[in-house]
Amino acid sequence: MRTPAPAWCWASIAAVTIVSCTGGNAYANYTPGKTTTPPVTSGGNNGKDIYASAGTSRIRVTQVGGATGGKHGSLSSADVNWKPPACWYEPVFTPEQLKKFSETIGQGDVSVHESWWGVELWTDHYRDKQDSENWDDTLSTAPGYKDYNIGKDGYFWRSVAPDKTDPDSWDCGRIMFWQDAAEIPKVPNAPTSETLADYAYNKIEVPGTQVELKPQAKSTVNLPTWVWLDKGTFKEVKVRAELPNTGLWAETTAKPIALHLDPGTEDAEVFPASGDCEINEDGSIGTPYTKGDAEKTPPCGIRYLRATNGTPYELSASVTWQITWEGSDGTGGDLPDGTFETTQDMNVQEIQSINR
Repeated sequence: MRTPAPAWCWASIAAVTIVSCTGGNAYANYTPGKTTTPPVTSGGNNGKDIYASAGTSRIRVTQVGGATGGKHGSLSSADVNWKPPACWYEPVFTPEQLKKFSETIGQGDVSVHESWWGVELWTDHYRDKQDSENWDDTLSTAPGYKDYNIGKDGYFWRSVAPDKTDPDSWDCGRIMFWQDAAEIPKVPNAPTSETLADYAYNKIEVPGTQVELKPQAKSTVNLPTWVWLDKGTFKEVKVRAELPNTGLWAETTAKPIALHLDPGTEDAEVFPASGDCEINEDGSIGTPYTKGDAEKTPPCGIRYLRATNGTPYELSASVTWQITWEGSDGTGGDLPDGTFETTQDMNVQEIQSINR
């Protein structure tokens, strides 16, 4: 059995409008009313997993720079319209691995939106040279292979889509195909260094934003609260993404460039007025409070105008990270800035003066 597309869009497939179908899977040779979905399976080769799912990428991501201890979190893109590639192709099987997989398991994804459940489907195409169809816009022919290309040096490549519900994932409709070793396929959506850089963006873990305050956790109406971060608190974070057996890699770097404050209430003033505290040349943010600064205006801080009366305000501090990348082919560039936000409670009292 093959499971290439949602049952409700079967008529659309016949009209060659596959890209419009974005729901769950159903069967080729579909029988109305049949709803059972085969289980997800995976095979192995010498202890290394060879996944049967096209939702699992083989890209390896490692952090090569920046602090690793303490609390960390993932970035949110400042550009709401930006997203990483919906799909791409990558090598998954050697000829010997595909032979073992086909003849002992024979159940899994042959492309992002097509699954083959039955040994004969795999052996017919990859062993016995029977042609099949690609699930692209033209339902083009996928020529069959003789004996899994055993004896040749290269890999069978398959499409990958981290989110198969993304309509753009239908752009990778070729079923698993052969590519000689040390070569990147010349097909749409073949991986590039930028693909890896984009993929790594969502894997960056940055430290939390626990700012220093004076006074700590309790402010006073009409008196400024100083906010700062000591130098060295935030450093660049660099991650490296590599796609095995391709020579492709990319390093994506996140550099902190600004701290944004949101006092958690409209009854407050922020300094500067934009709420954006720039990072100083030495890596610090703002200026630490010193004795005698009680009534001065801080370069980075907040003045609350109303007491909390038992319910603290949520002070939000978010750091903006500038994202750049460089790749194995000498390419590189910028990606959208990322932000990471944390909150902390702020109690504000009505006393008009305080001894600091």
